[in-house]
Amino acid sequence: MENERQMTIREMCDAYDVTPRTLRFYEAKELLFPIREGQKRLFTRRDRARLKLILRGKRFGFSLEEIRQLLDLYDMGDQQHTQLVKTYEIAQERLAEMESRRDELNAAIDDLKQQMDWGAQMIASFEDDKTAAE
Repeated sequence: MENERQMTIREMCDAYDVTPRTLRFYEAKELLFPIREGQKRLFTRRDRARLKLILRGKRFGFSLEEIRQLLDLYDMGDQQHTQLVKTYEIAQERLAEMESRRDELNAAIDDLKQQMDWGAQMIASFEDDKTAAE
């Protein structure tokens, strides 16, 4: 089955838009466990699933340590119940943080727009004064 085959580091990089350095880093952090054949690394279907979760977790602001702990919960033998509960709890925290940052950013954008409107009015009044003086 094509999905079951192992992938080389180059194939992983191409498939997931990551660098070889990134994959080696995740391996060093014990997030991925490729099969080693000499210098060659072969990534299994499990490594690919883990990489997808790592990349998604990073996108959502999870720390690598949080991601590692969540991935480690997969093998608890409770059909991933503990993993899902813990992931949901962390996701709730991240969502609240992201929404707070978004609200702060929206307020800063509104403030900047007001300042720019004021600046545009000031520039226009200087130009009107300059034109009237000529």
